[in-house]
Amino acid sequence: MTDDLGYEALTAAVGGRPVRTYPALLSTEADALAWARADAPDGAVVVADYQAAPRGRSGLLWQVVPGRDLAFSVVLRPQLALEREGWLYSVITLALCDVCGDDARIRWPDEVRRGDIRVAAVGVHVEPGPRAVAWAVASVLLPDVAPPRSPLLARVLAAIDRRSASPPAETLAEHRARCTTIGRRVRAALLPMGPNARRVIGTAASTLKDGALVVSTDEGARVAVPPQSLWLVEDD
Repeated sequence: MTDDLGYEALTAAVGGRPVRTYPALLSTEADALAWARADAPDGAVVVADYQAAPRGRSGLLWQVVPGRDLAFSVVLRPQLALEREGWLYSVITLALCDVCGDDARIRWPDEVRRGDIRVAAVGVHVEPGPRAVAWAVASVLLPDVAPPRSPLLARVLAAIDRRSASPPAETLAEHRARCTTIGRRVRAALLPMGPNARRVIGTAASTLKDGALVVSTDEGARVAVPPQSLWLVEDD
C-alpha cells in the first residue's frame, strides 16, 4: 500500500470513521457490501490502491490506476423511503461538485465533469428493507488525483455527510442548477440491458426528489427515468 492510502494516513485524515484499506482488492464495493451485511456502521469506508474489477452504476466497468486514482466505497444508512433510493445519486454527485470546484457540473445521473473531462463518478447499491432503504454502498471514483490522496478522501466524505443532512429542497435546487443534462436532447436506455431495452427519447426537463430525470418526449409525455433503472443515457 502506498503511504498516502495506508491505515495511519487514512485514520489521521478521517478521524474516528471505521476504515479498511488494502493494497489490492477485487473491488471496494464487494468488500463494503459484505461489511454492510455484517452491520458496518454508517460512514464506514473501504479503500484500495488497486482494484481488479471496480464497477460503478449498474455494474459499468471502471478503470482504477494504482498510485494515481482515488477509488473507495462507503457504507450509508440513510433514513430514506425505498421509492426515493435514486436520491442518493443526487446527494453524492452534488457533494462531489462541492469538492471538485465551482466549475464542476453534473452529467446525470452519475458523473461530475469540468468541461468535457470526467473528474468524478459514483455508483450506488441499495439494499431494500420492508418500507425503506435498509442500507446502501456508494462507490466513488476520482481519476488523476495528485497525492496525497487521503485528505481528498476526507473532504469527499465530509461533503457527503453535509449534503446528506441538507434540506432536500435545497439539494434539489442546487442539483438542478449544476446539472448540464437538463435542457439537452437525450436518449435513455433502461434496464435490463440489451438490444430490446426500453428507450426514452426527448428533452431533459428537470430532476425530482427521487433522483429521477424528467424527459419530455416528442409525443408530449413526461417520463420520469430513475437512475437505478438506467442502463445508458446519451445526447440524442
